[in-house]
Amino acid sequence: MKLNNILIRKGYTKIKLKKINTNHFELKATINGVKGRFILDTGASNSCVDIHLDGKFKLEVKDSETKAAGAGAIGIETKISTKNKLGLKGWRYHNCHLVLLDLTHVNTALTEHNADAVDGIIGADILEKGKAIIDYKNQLLYLKRLVYKF
Repeated sequence: MKLNNILIRKGYTKIKLKKINTNHFELKATINGVKGRFILDTGASNSCVDIHLDGKFKLEVKDSETKAAGAGAIGIETKISTKNKLGLKGWRYHNCHLVLLDLTHVNTALTEHNADAVDGIIGADILEKGKAIIDYKNQLLYLKRLVYKF
């Protein structure tokens, strides 16, 4: 039996990944119903959105004392947004917390390698929440569907 069939039967959603020039995987996501482009970063502890896109994604933003570091930058000012709806194909997370920070350094690196700029990063928090399985050979991400009680 194929991995795909087993995971679908176990309640996973299959999400296509696209390898870009930097060897990152890119994926489409929606935040609060708004479509965006994101890179998948297993080393990023939190999913994040560029701080300049709070209006685009309808984010309610609060100040944060936390400083971010990554991709060659340290001490980056951050803000936080809670209770967002994140969608990745058929997978939905209704209480998503996002970190907002200036992603200019990330997008500069991407464009220098002839890759398009992104709106944000899907990090380990989402991968953990969805019990992620990454099929590198077939460029697929599997996330286990969440069950919400109303």
